[in-house]
Amino acid sequence: MLFLTKYSPELKAQIINERLTGVGTIELAEKYHIPARYIDKMVQRYRLRGWSVFRSRSHTKRTFTLEFKVTVLNYYQTHDESLAEVGAKFDLLDSQIATWQAAFKRAGIEGLKPHRKGRPAKMPRKSKKYRSTPREKTELERLKAELAKKNEELKDVKMERDILKKSLALFGPLNPGKKLK
Repeated sequence: MLFLTKYSPELKAQIINERLTGVGTIELAEKYHIPARYIDKMVQRYRLRGWSVFRSRSHTKRTFTLEFKVTVLNYYQTHDESLAEVGAKFDLLDSQIATWQAAFKRAGIEGLKPHRKGRPAKMPRKSKKYRSTPREKTELERLKAELAKKNEELKDVKMERDILKKSLALFGPLNPGKKLK
């Protein structure tokens, strides 16, 4: 019901006071250029909720748990009250309760569960980076140190091999049976 947020609380109070003093809905609609059904709805909400109708709702989206939705629908089914009265009791709009009721009739409890809105993503979302625990960090550091040590040993062995190759090329193969002259 966006119309309630469009008008100032003073204007709403004035319209409701005039309507309660006997001025007709059609006359008020023409006078204030507001649809008659909105005026009737405003008066109905005033009768159910009192002056709290005039407080402005925050424009943040409210989310409701599955249990709360089931509680509201159960209350509506078990009590002989209108959607507007149930909405006033739980501080909801009657259209919200009607939406939940339609979803419940269509899909059961699954229809009341929250679901993602909007177009599905083409690419899957990347998972958050793996965070290691302190114990895993020490294990990781130990493995890194061990790898560095093995790399140093490999480097030394390669250097020794290269030296032997060079000496073999310079001095030739060494035969133990042959004596040097």
